[in-house]
Amino acid sequence: MAASITSPTWIMAHQQTDGRGRRGRAWLTPKGNLTATLVFEPHCTPAQAAQRSFLAANALYNALAIYVPSEKLSLKWPNDVLLSGGKVAGILLESAGHHGAVSYLSIGIGVNLQTIPQGVKDAAFGPTSLKAAGGWDVDSIDFLTTLANAYADQEALLATHGFTRIRTDWLKHAAKLGEVITARTTLTEITGTFKTIDDDGNLVLITGAGPQVIPAADVYF
Repeated sequence: MAASITSPTWIMAHQQTDGRGRRGRAWLTPKGNLTATLVFEPHCTPAQAAQRSFLAANALYNALAIYVPSEKLSLKWPNDVLLSGGKVAGILLESAGHHGAVSYLSIGIGVNLQTIPQGVKDAAFGPTSLKAAGGWDVDSIDFLTTLANAYADQEALLATHGFTRIRTDWLKHAAKLGEVITARTTLTEITGTFKTIDDDGNLVLITGAGPQVIPAADVYF
């Protein structure tokens, strides 16, 4: 649909039968949960497009905090939202472009609003749902309205203050900041103290061998 879209557009699925997350993992979507994708032309480089994962995470935090106490929420690098230690939401970015520019960016978001998915395998963090964790009983279309407004606010912050502001806000809610975590890449496993994310959104761990900058990995703690 991207070629026919002339302005930022949210697309919500009332039923999703073949959802997926990072690295092709299955994303299960029981009835009542949110599956939605924002499609737009970001007019930026691939590296700048990738930063939108943090905008989406901040927007999800702010949206969920309306329906559940914010102290129960945290952001797990690179693209998950935790609620009382369980995974309540995930983000997946995909893009298309040429000559070093991104023509279209899709930000896929899944949120467990009503139901905890069953049969999830090999998850670093077991799933939970907003309702199961004591949050409000909210309909998916109502939550999407809240999320869309929250995401628009993040784009306004990016345009006005740059990624530095997005990064600062994300770090305020980062899970296990300053604590020891493990990052597993496709080639190795690195354990160290979670110091920060850098200006490109890479994970920075302090290890016995010094600072390690990690662009992509699964995080465990």
